[in-house]
Amino acid sequence: MNPYFFQGKLSALPGQQNALADILLEAAELMRGVSACKLYAVGIAPEDKRSVYVSEVWDSMQAHDEALKADEVRALIAQAMPLLSEAPVKGLSLTLLGGKGI
Repeated sequence: MNPYFFQGKLSALPGQQNALADILLEAAELMRGVSACKLYAVGIAPEDKRSVYVSEVWDSMQAHDEALKADEVRALIAQAMPLLSEAPVKGLSLTLLGGKGI
């Protein structure tokens, strides 16, 4: 089975990009303790003052979906939602072919 590879983009309200990124970085810290999470990277594009990007690699989509049910993760989602300028758009679910570090 191929790992689950996800690329997401969240759009923050004006002035809230850093706060949203901080919440996602907290989520990344939580994922350090989840063995099925192989990568949880958060980034921004310097020219875009509202978007925050997340790249994730998991053992499986099921492992990803299970992690979303954890109380700590749900609390971070609740903190992030009021900072969004729009509802989260479904990200890209990709087939991971390989690469360095994977």
